Amino acid sequence: MFVISLISFSIQDNLGDPLREMVGQSVSEAERERLRDELGLNDPFLTQYGRFITKAVQGDLGQSYFFKEPALDVIMAKLPATLELVFGATLLIIVISIPAGVYAAIRPNSVLTKVILGFSILGISVPVFLTAIFCIYLFSIELGWLPSYGRGDLVPVFGAWESGYLTKDGLLHLVLPCISLASIMLPLFIRLVRSEMVEALSTEYVRFAKAKGLKKVRIYFLHALKNTMLPVITVGGVQIGTMVAYTILTETVFQWPGMGFLFLEAVNRVDTPLIVAYLIVVGAIFVIVNTLVDLIYGLINPTVRLAGGEK
Repeated sequence: MFVISLISFSIQDNLGDPLREMVGQSVSEAERERLRDELGLNDPFLTQYGRFITKAVQGDLGQSYFFKEPALDVIMAKLPATLELVFGATLLIIVISIPAGVYAAIRPNSVLTKVILGFSILGISVPVFLTAIFCIYLFSIELGWLPSYGRGDLVPVFGAWESGYLTKDGLLHLVLPCISLASIMLPLFIRLVRSEMVEALSTEYVRFAKAKGLKKVRIYFLHALKNTMLPVITVGGVQIGTMVAYTILTETVFQWPGMGFLFLEAVNRVDTPLIVAYLIVVGAIFVIVNTLVDLIYGLINPTVRLAGGEK
């Protein structure tokens, strides 16, 4: 987190002059210099960073120039919308990739397997924003089945946290953005599950289970699949964090009011405190998710706990 904060804070001087967006062109140069002194923009880098990191450890990531509010509060207000997209996309990836990957490993020569693998190649090749535009054209414009922008109706869940998962309109607005966001990761997971499953099916314990006469469903989805999950969870932990970053494109196309859309607006306005706060929050999500992945290892494979020094 220290490295992330240092890199994030270092790039802000290359983003442009925030005073241009704050005061416009009519303010004199002398007034601009006075404002720069007030904001501390003329201080040496180490002085600025020291002041920033001192406040950051107390939960203060600066004041947004545009919103005139704490940058962290502005981001937290948009975080639920982004997490909704990531959760929906993750759910689609899990529900589709595991059965598809297992089937492709069990029936490598079937027509459906060739279709699945062909789809995975296509999915990896097509950028997420093109998938989003195609989904809007097909399902919103041509067929008129689904809305093309916004979050729809929301209901309070936890305090100020509002969600669209509890309303029909909210769910309809989630479908296309979640499909678009999942499309970039889904092919990767299908191929990963398939390759790990193929390797697991060739092991001795699977052959022994077949020799004992266990049901194929039990062998495939209990014995073999369980042992393919460690690498899948490893990649999944990284990719969930990556999906948070990918929401920038998805949220822009669908005008989804989340963190990614907010970040682009902050870049256009040269709202540097908000940009730095966004990068730190996304970095924190990466750190938290990967820590949770390490903890989940022990639940899936007890030998991980033993290797960690447990007596």
